[in-house]
Amino acid sequence: MTQSITPPRKATPQPKADHAPAMQTSESLAYFGGKIIPLRDANVSVATHGLHYGTGCFEGIRAYWNAEREQLNALFLREHFERFTRSRNLLKIPVRESVGELCEITLELLRRQGLRQDVYIRPLAFKSEATIKLVLGGLEDALTIFAFPMGDYIDISGGLHVCVSSWRRISNNAMPLRAKTTGAYVNSVLAAEDAHAAGFDEAIFLTESGTVSEGSSCNLFMLRRGELSTPRVADDILEGITRAGIMAMADREFGMHTVERAISRTELFDADELFFTGTGVQVAPITRLEGRAIGTGQPGPFVTALQQRYFAAVHGNDPAYAEWCTPVYQG
Repeated sequence: MTQSITPPRKATPQPKADHAPAMQTSESLAYFGGKIIPLRDANVSVATHGLHYGTGCFEGIRAYWNAEREQLNALFLREHFERFTRSRNLLKIPVRESVGELCEITLELLRRQGLRQDVYIRPLAFKSEATIKLVLGGLEDALTIFAFPMGDYIDISGGLHVCVSSWRRISNNAMPLRAKTTGAYVNSVLAAEDAHAAGFDEAIFLTESGTVSEGSSCNLFMLRRGELSTPRVADDILEGITRAGIMAMADREFGMHTVERAISRTELFDADELFFTGTGVQVAPITRLEGRAIGTGQPGPFVTALQQRYFAAVHGNDPAYAEWCTPVYQG
């Protein structure tokens, strides 16, 4: 493990109570066992294989409420379920539903709950058989999809203070990082927990070879000397769907082509701007790294402009990005 610089404990703003995901209310529903039921009734056995061995996969999907249009827009819905299907195939979890059917199930779930605010959607597939066998094939499996109101996952309004984690990013040769498998996220939890305990907002992983990988659950971008760059897929990152959207937006709106390359840790300290992207963090400026200011120590002009364009797009206010959004409520 590498050593990270730990600053004196400070009053770093933590996610506010109104930002914290509220997983369940009396009205919450879930798709489980092939039908939509109350979330409180979607339960599994403590002997479930997926609980013991992390043999499951998931997605995180946002839907954004547009009050002017009275419309809820599910972001990158098809793209998330396409990746979900690939993850299930890797874990030998039979895919009985088409991507289109999964999208329709999700839309129906949201409609039945009548949600009129920003929402987080969690599809989850896992090995549900009560067994301790270290196998994947031939086991029972289960699928659930549920949704709940969620605003900002973390307060990104003033920029984040982050650290380089002492935990290394697990290698793609150890676990398949192109899939969002549940077991792999122990790595992320350890890094995030240590960062929060030390007073930071987030952590940045390095690979085993020492190059920059990603955040605990988000991709990383760097603007340095006029070049926008992000770690390569070979740097043990998740191929983020938001990452791909931001790369396309940066090119289209600002003429800024993103270079995918190996990034060294020391480059981060010399960056003009750093920011995270992901379903949870959205577009999150990084203003300090281990006590050192990034750029001016305030959200930079590029990420600020990019963030504004992104939020216009995901709320359905930019027709150029209409293909990103799937309307939930029919006109």
